[in-house]
Amino acid sequence: MSSPETGPVPEEAAAELPAVAPQLRALRRRASLTLEAAARSAGLSPAHLSRLETGQRQPSLPMLLALARVYGTTVSELLGETVADRDAVVRATDMEPTRAGGWTYWQAGSPGRGMQALRVHVPHGTQGDIVRVHPGEEWLHVLQGRLRLRLGDTTHLLGPGDSAHFDSLTPHRIAAEDAGGVDLLFVHTLLQSPTAALCLGPMTGDTP
Repeated sequence: MSSPETGPVPEEAAAELPAVAPQLRALRRRASLTLEAAARSAGLSPAHLSRLETGQRQPSLPMLLALARVYGTTVSELLGETVADRDAVVRATDMEPTRAGGWTYWQAGSPGRGMQALRVHVPHGTQGDIVRVHPGEEWLHVLQGRLRLRLGDTTHLLGPGDSAHFDSLTPHRIAAEDAGGVDLLFVHTLLQSPTAALCLGPMTGDTP
């Protein structure tokens, strides 16, 4: 789930993501990636990634997911969240909502695993024009609302209780069909190598 480049950070939005800028820089350096290489892998311009790392721009949740894959980590680590020792059970009372770029997500899995599990609310009218292609697999399950899922040249409309499991190298994009948005369970595999390729961009010849 990637995002177009967003504008300057509103004060209230910046307060929601206080640790993301220094973490983005630190994790990129840990992965031994230059600004240009990391930006290219995440489908961003070096200038935009630099603004994210200095706190001048706010990353959306899809953008954080893209960067997490590039750096071989999780959104939680990107946000600088301290995570308790890994446990097999994640209690609903322990899931704190985090908002980024209009999306809201809750960590629904344990850290340090080969997959990242999230509960996500996708608002209507965002990210519908972004196509994603990257190594790995994705699984999603619609909890509430309707989801428009594009896989290659085929569009699927998923309702509550419907699921999809697909190879992430298949060009794909998602959008909320209804004005109230859509709630999902979302699981994706993390990249085994922080230098694995990630290609993002608009899907041509298609309308949502």
